[in-house]
Amino acid sequence: MIAPSKPPRTPFTVKGWHVAAGVVAFFAIVIAVDGAFLTLAYRTHPGQVAPRPYEAGLIYNAELERLRVQEALGWRAALEARPDGLIALVHDRDGQPLRGLKVTATLLRPATEQGRSVLNLTETAPGQYVGTHAGLSGAFDARVDASGGGHSFVAERRLTWP
Repeated sequence: MIAPSKPPRTPFTVKGWHVAAGVVAFFAIVIAVDGAFLTLAYRTHPGQVAPRPYEAGLIYNAELERLRVQEALGWRAALEARPDGLIALVHDRDGQPLRGLKVTATLLRPATEQGRSVLNLTETAPGQYVGTHAGLSGAFDARVDASGGGHSFVAERRLTWP
């Protein structure tokens, strides 16, 4: 007797449930990876950039108010790097030199705390204030604070000495 032969094997065909399973698997992997990235991102940087954000916001609001008052005052300053120091020309809204101010300048390196200097500027001509500091070279962020007559003024510029 002859044994019955096995029926021929049908070739593999993609059916609808294969496609559905593939799509579900693909999106499951994408969602899992996105979830992992979001969790890692949140745990490593929760978004707070200041140790006391509320206080930093109050300081920022005070700085904005100071700038509004300063803009209404209309004072202007021009700063210039000189080989032996710094010169500041301070004028009012009409371009007239401001006399008798107490002026200080703080020089900071842009990328480091080294080299910080505070200069007391003296009036050498009407509206012209000069501070001397030997040996300056390179870039500095200069902050000039001027006060007088119940008003205060701040000017900030980046200056470069040879």
